[in-house]
Amino acid sequence: MPRFTVHIRDEWLAVPCKDATNTIQWLGQEALKRYIKNKPDNGGIKDVKDAQFVVRRCQGLGLLDTDDTIEDVLEDNDFVELAVQGDTMSTDFIPCQPGVSHLTAAYKESAEFLSLDGNSLTSTDLVNLGRGLYKIKLTLEAEKKVVQSRELLDTIVKENKVVYGITTGFGKFARTVIPVSKLKELQENLVRSHSAGVGNPLSPERTRMLLALRINVLAKGYSGISPETLHQMIQAFNASCLSFVPEKGTVGASGDLAPLSHLALGLMGEGKMWSPKSGWADAKYVLEAHGLKPISLKPKEGLALINGTQMITSLGAEAVERAEAIARQADIIAALTLEVLKGTTKAFDSDIHKLRPHPGQIEVALRFRSLLDSDHHPSEIAESHRFCDRVQDAYTMRCCPQVHGITNDTINFVKNIINTEINSATDNPMVFSERGETISGGNFHGEYPAKALDFLAIAVHELASISERRIERLCNPSLSELPAFLVNEGGLNSGFMIAHCTAASLVSENKVLCHPSSVDSLSTSAATEDHVSMGGWAARKALRVVEHVEQVLAIELLAACQGIEFLRPLRTTTPLEKVYELVRSVVKPWMKDRFMSPDIEAAHRLLLDQKVWNVAKPYIDKYKTEVIPESRPVSPTAFSLDPPASPRKRCRHE
Repeated sequence: MPRFTVHIRDEWLAVPCKDATNTIQWLGQEALKRYIKNKPDNGGIKDVKDAQFVVRRCQGLGLLDTDDTIEDVLEDNDFVELAVQGDTMSTDFIPCQPGVSHLTAAYKESAEFLSLDGNSLTSTDLVNLGRGLYKIKLTLEAEKKVVQSRELLDTIVKENKVVYGITTGFGKFARTVIPVSKLKELQENLVRSHSAGVGNPLSPERTRMLLALRINVLAKGYSGISPETLHQMIQAFNASCLSFVPEKGTVGASGDLAPLSHLALGLMGEGKMWSPKSGWADAKYVLEAHGLKPISLKPKEGLALINGTQMITSLGAEAVERAEAIARQADIIAALTLEVLKGTTKAFDSDIHKLRPHPGQIEVALRFRSLLDSDHHPSEIAESHRFCDRVQDAYTMRCCPQVHGITNDTINFVKNIINTEINSATDNPMVFSERGETISGGNFHGEYPAKALDFLAIAVHELASISERRIERLCNPSLSELPAFLVNEGGLNSGFMIAHCTAASLVSENKVLCHPSSVDSLSTSAATEDHVSMGGWAARKALRVVEHVEQVLAIELLAACQGIEFLRPLRTTTPLEKVYELVRSVVKPWMKDRFMSPDIEAAHRLLLDQKVWNVAKPYIDKYKTEVIPESRPVSPTAFSLDPPASPRKRCRHE
């Protein structure tokens, strides 16, 4: 028999339906009957039949017509929200904001599994798990280690040994011994009391990442989690039953206690939970709707679920993956700007960069050559200014290998830290089954990822800083030789005037966000946790910095493509023409002023989906296989060593 969960004001009600041909009006009235049963004043509803209400499906927030039949618009175990006329939206109802999550109505359960062993997960894997591309299962070796670790813990409890966090209180209460009869309550109290975070919930994707990473760490077999509890966590992940996890509240030592407690609280059937099927609802109903049972904590399991750096690290994984994606696309966008501003490739000659052989610098210079080298990709734009009278380009173009290069090297450094942290046991105490003992340590301290993510924010910000200056050069007619703000009929039209202001505002905001959070520490827990990492804020602001960088570069990409319009019919190199065509597939040329935000959002989406990189990458890869041996100089794009055939001045860029 179909059953539906209906949210009315502050309550969730299970409503069975014997006849699916009943209407939504019937469902609403039936839910109201159940709602007013236990209300002294009938909840202020005089007559259910006369009550006026609207009904929305929690998944996607679609408004339901009360005349439609249930079988036509709902599925068994669906969640719906009923709002009585005159009521405001229930404070318990947390709608998924449009655009925040891809795990909505279009979500389809993946049929593919990723095996976790606690040792081999990467930041790329973790982001893909967040996106719902994989389900999770454990390797046989991980299963074995988890069992051995739990057996040792059960022995400790059976023998009444005094061990921190297992048979004692926590933090300042570490010397308080807890009776065996209250060990379950001890763990439950730990999770409930530590669920003290504030702020907006993490998006479903980020909560999936957090849950997946905690599962991976527990799979190492050093936390003492029971196989039963770990499998329940995996089942919840595979069903995308995701706890309400506020983004604020962690100081990054002893681990990310508040957010991980909220994660565990939902798995216990308490607090709020989200799934693609239900939207936000009480956790017990979400679990029940997916055929899952709440976790019942055994000794030490509460501590095992909440002690670690997984909030910092999971957000850091997304930040470093997005930083890597935007950094390589920044090279392509800058190359396009250089073409529009009629710059030279002389500064990217491989011999220059051999003399300062930082890996990132060498790689960026090679990318520029692969996109602009005239021997591989003739450019009519470059040919048009073969013999100009400029001496050399501005730093924002000439020094891209040096500026973009250190960003690339920093990203690689941070990615190594994050990938190590992803596969690290960060619990306390550690359970060493092979030694038959537990040892208290400090692996929960978040200083490693906190410092790394502060470095990341500082480094990736520079991509936006230099990009904003290139946008200024594109928009300024005295620097670009193009119409002011890249638009005809200036004055009547403002073109990219305020788009540049937006870029400038984002760069300025980033300057504040780049102040390192990990230089701060406040003593907590009655001075037992007297040095902390503040890594949660390091991760959140790193993500914000990366997003701002993406947006600034989206504006530069649009401006550079608009600059191309004023150089037509001349064409740029083949790979850059492909980039131009990609942009024009989603954003038309700027002929006169129009609503610009959607254009910026469309370009931003191209960068998020790495489509700019995917268009240019085949040309970069091909160049690497065909490149002239490094011992020979690479031919510059726009400037010949042959004397000019005309009396014009030879370009002094050379």
